[in-house]
Amino acid sequence: MADAYIIPAFRGEQTYMPTSFLEIVELPDGRIELRRAEDEGSLVTLDFSEDAKAFLQGQHVEVAKAMLSVGVQMAGRMVEGELEQEEGSRVLH
Repeated sequence: MADAYIIPAFRGEQTYMPTSFLEIVELPDGRIELRRAEDEGSLVTLDFSEDAKAFLQGQHVEVAKAMLSVGVQMAGRMVEGELEQEEGSRVLH
């Protein structure tokens, strides 16, 4: 198994993962997965194209760690009521 990067799960009274830890793992096929440390099931999977990997000069795992870490932090802030959820349709750029 590839290296795992452990980050603490977001905490809060309404959180769905109150005391677990999350890990970021690079799978043998090159995909990068966020999962609970005690579980093999994937919560989020990132799959960088070969073009993206070339553009990132082999640093795609570091970029994935940053992306997933910020996502977990934002989810925690939402659960704790620090961020408001936007209503209506959204355009992602």
